[in-house]
Amino acid sequence: MAEFTIADLIVDTLARAGVRHIWGLPGDSLNGLTESLRRQDRIRWRGVRHEEVAALAASAEADATQSLSVCAGSCGPGNLHLINGLYEAQRAGVPMLAIAAQIPSSEIGLGYFQETHPENLFRECSDYCELVSSPEQMPQVLETAMNTALTQRRVAVIVVPGDVALKPAPVKQASWNAPVRGVTVPPAAALDTLAEQLAGHSRIAILGGYGCHGHHAQVVALAERLKAPVIHALRGKQSLEYDNPFDVGMTGLIGFSSGYQALKKCDFLLMLGTNFPYRDFFPEHGNIVQIDERGAHLGRRCSLLQGLVGDIGATLEALLPRLAEQPDRSFLEETQAHYRKARQGLDELATPRAEGEPLHPQYLTARISELAAADTVFTCDVGTPTVWAARYLAMNGQRRLTGSFMHGSMATATPQAMGWQAAFPERQVVALAGDGGISMLLGDLITLVEQQLPVKIVVYNNQTLGFVAMEMKAAGFVDEVTDLSPANFAEVAASLGLFSQRVDSSEQLDVALTAAFEHPGPALIDVHTAKQELSIPPRIQAEQAKGFSLYTLRAIMSGRGDEVIDLVKTNWPWQRG
Repeated sequence: MAEFTIADLIVDTLARAGVRHIWGLPGDSLNGLTESLRRQDRIRWRGVRHEEVAALAASAEADATQSLSVCAGSCGPGNLHLINGLYEAQRAGVPMLAIAAQIPSSEIGLGYFQETHPENLFRECSDYCELVSSPEQMPQVLETAMNTALTQRRVAVIVVPGDVALKPAPVKQASWNAPVRGVTVPPAAALDTLAEQLAGHSRIAILGGYGCHGHHAQVVALAERLKAPVIHALRGKQSLEYDNPFDVGMTGLIGFSSGYQALKKCDFLLMLGTNFPYRDFFPEHGNIVQIDERGAHLGRRCSLLQGLVGDIGATLEALLPRLAEQPDRSFLEETQAHYRKARQGLDELATPRAEGEPLHPQYLTARISELAAADTVFTCDVGTPTVWAARYLAMNGQRRLTGSFMHGSMATATPQAMGWQAAFPERQVVALAGDGGISMLLGDLITLVEQQLPVKIVVYNNQTLGFVAMEMKAAGFVDEVTDLSPANFAEVAASLGLFSQRVDSSEQLDVALTAAFEHPGPALIDVHTAKQELSIPPRIQAEQAKGFSLYTLRAIMSGRGDEVIDLVKTNWPWQRG
């Protein structure tokens, strides 16, 4: 019988904890781990072409299941490639363990081939990061790492030299007792104070985020009691937008004017489970109370009357009996009317164009929403795909929407779709990818075919880094550095074995999307979208208007006047179609 090694201990413990996959790329310093996975055959090795994809996919799997996910990288450059995905998981607040292999333990500190110090490198993007220098450490280090990831919902890293992984374990078998998390509710006195504060105001607004997930009914009941409009942050869209007569849209840089105005015009703001990052969008009156399960989020963006640590659902259930019915509906009705107008204005932009014209991305996204399954998981790249997803994907309580909404990394849509698809093989997963984003990690389209992950990718192919270009225009700069060479991603995908189609006109769209969504394997639809499409923010500052005027002048003077004409034709209402 083979010795029970440190690698065996890791695999056995992870299997007992319910881990189903380890995402990674092999290397000699991971030989002990991959061999143990092969022998035990209890956890699937999900091999990828780039370690960044491994970490991003594992992060998404943790988000999907709310249980521990795992990625692994070989020594030196191998695990260095994990870092962006570890930052994504850490900032998204999901439980993930990273196994960072290390050079032989006797060579550490001597400038050996591929030597790095992962225990230092990953400390900023994890809550726990330790080097295992002897087998006797491993049982306790591994358990501490797993407990940290699960209880803090953060990243934990164990650094394991390849030779240590092959040594005999100090125990004969693994053991695992999962930590049990409790539900936190603020003290009764704090809830009494909050009830008194709310009773003294008639223009109350609610801003909800990711912490409201699973607590839709309690938030709607609170809004009904207070006659308060509900504004959602981007990560709160999937939880709060649907079946909610009090919803007045999203706020933030890509939000609705109605959400922005509701925040600015309220006389009391109640923040629920949100780490909303934009200080300028908060009201100036200071009558703000924040409730969040993570105490570190309290008061991070604005001054508070009170900061309460608590689970959103349980806290609202304790608060509701303390609240009297608010009789005045005037503020609610004012914000609802503004929302209906803003929603109508956005919907009017989601129109088909004449034959042969690049598609409006608003129309593309609206058709994706209409044709996708009722329980679809949508992932989106940062930049304009996130803008269109936020504004045109309809949530219904079953659908999910995810992206790099806190870390803001490019190229996450496809890897995150891989993680969700691995977690839920029978569910439809659709990635809204930018042409810039998908280009960065294009090699892992092969992984979709190899592992038969039936992810559907829709590429917004506008031949530019669209959001960066808009930011440059708003600042007055000519955006020639954001141009991307034309690429036919449908042909690339077909050469790798994916079902694919190219869409160049609006009339081709529905047929292509339907074919992709009905295809049993991975599919990619490459859609030629308008390059000069603008996403107007909920508030235009004087500096942005001045900058945009300066951009048009500079563009014309530098010989790019045709670009300005195309921008006008694409965006002005009387030119659209």
